[in-house]
Amino acid sequence: MNSIANKSLKYLQGYSSDTLAQVEKIMNGQGLGAWLLKKYPTGHGLRTDKALYDYAQTIKQAHLRGTEPLNKVAFDSKLQVVAHALGTHTTISRVQGNKLKSKREIRIASLFKDTPAEFLKMITVHELAHIKERAHDKAFYQLCTYMEPSYHQLEFEVRVYLTHLETSGERLWESTIPLPAHARTPSPP
Repeated sequence: MNSIANKSLKYLQGYSSDTLAQVEKIMNGQGLGAWLLKKYPTGHGLRTDKALYDYAQTIKQAHLRGTEPLNKVAFDSKLQVVAHALGTHTTISRVQGNKLKSKREIRIASLFKDTPAEFLKMITVHELAHIKERAHDKAFYQLCTYMEPSYHQLEFEVRVYLTHLETSGERLWESTIPLPAHARTPSPP
């Protein structure tokens, strides 16, 4: 694979050469944007931090009931630029009197305001998994796939979308359609 292709596929490094060749074939044919739009024709309808918080809480209640509560979930417009991350999970601890209080926050890149519901679920599941598993290890990814069985495929497709954004600069979805009921309320395990 040439160096130009390597640069344009930086989000897909670590995937097999066969997979990269398939992505290049799509790029040179119909294009990644057309491929993604065919698979995911619409974006979700979550526009506010409150709606995102409720969405994350619904997933958390379905899969992580016994974990510490979330204090904040928000879209963050600076995330991808500053932290080179699509989401963050932080715990802030403060001493209040003779007790140690901790607050958990999840921030999701604003990029996910304009994506399909499946992409938003993938990143939300990823950040929620950090409540129980700090490191990106086998247990972490098992938890991600427990909460979203298609997690690995969705992560790959998000990486394809990032590749599309980098090569074309064109955003594909405008979120004006409400999130479908089945995507809003995850089914219990």
